[in-house]
Amino acid sequence: MNERLQWAGAVFIIAMHVGNAIGPAAYPYTLIAAFLGTVCFMLWSYRVANKPQLLVNVVAMTILVVGLYKAFG
Repeated sequence: MNERLQWAGAVFIIAMHVGNAIGPAAYPYTLIAAFLGTVCFMLWSYRVANKPQLLVNVVAMTILVVGLYKAFG
């Protein structure tokens, strides 16, 4: 399960970067990809008790929720 979470997170984060390279036409899909990748990596970091990575993901998730609210709210 841990490896699947990491791979899923990697795929979503790569999708986010591809969207960023495409430009504004990919917005808000880049935020959605980043959100899904962050969820995967946050779950993984919790499962393996990697506290520094968990903190990074909690902060990223907070920022992403604000961004998604602005995009869809």
